[in-house]
Amino acid sequence: MDMKSSIDATRKGFEESFASGDFYDRQTQDTAHLIRILSFINIEDGMKLLDLGTGSGYLSFPIAKNHPGCDVAGLDIVSTALEANRTRARKEGIPNLSFVCYDGIDFPFEAGMFDLVVTRYALHHFPDIEHSISEVNRVLKPGGKLFISDPCPNACDTERFVDDYMQLKKDGHIKFYTMEEWKDICGRHGLAFADSFQSSIRFPKKKDTAVGFEAVLRRHNKTVIASYDLAETDTELYITEQVNNLLFVKEK
Repeated sequence: MDMKSSIDATRKGFEESFASGDFYDRQTQDTAHLIRILSFINIEDGMKLLDLGTGSGYLSFPIAKNHPGCDVAGLDIVSTALEANRTRARKEGIPNLSFVCYDGIDFPFEAGMFDLVVTRYALHHFPDIEHSISEVNRVLKPGGKLFISDPCPNACDTERFVDDYMQLKKDGHIKFYTMEEWKDICGRHGLAFADSFQSSIRFPKKKDTAVGFEAVLRRHNKTVIASYDLAETDTELYITEQVNNLLFVKEK
């Protein structure tokens, strides 16, 4: 799949996910995780922040509400979600929060605009991760920070069952990265590792979006599959994914 097709698949998949309402919320929302992130990233008054792959604004809304002295921008490819976010921000009276749509490749911001870039459960959809991280570096101020929260493969999953599984839904999933892979990628683009914590997510998937599931099971080692605590109901599948929560600093 070429880059444009991958981005289009992600856009279409998330338009459908956002429309599903409660099910999408079950996939992504976790109050304890959110509270830990907000504490971990250490926001200070006057900062300019970018929420990359903002989606429904799960990070950007509480950041903007809790820090009215900061300017927060949410960036995404799904225009329908962003318009809904703008409507919500107006209704809730959050003047320091804006949302910007882009092509999924080049960030529409000037160099050195932001003190902090945050991104949660998004980067595994980015088809050119090297370019995207170089764009993060470009828009960060010297000494600015990048916070990544994204699932990772289990240590035993060297053949990447989890990526095959996630790709069953045609929404542009590319891959989950290990902590070492993130350190390598970010390091190549002037971002030094600073700190981290680990979390997990119990991820539901609708069976009707998982065509080929049985074939994926046959291709992979049963011990690896068991490490994700796979479970089935009549209509859904569940796995537990470990999550890397990583902080990087732009080298001055």
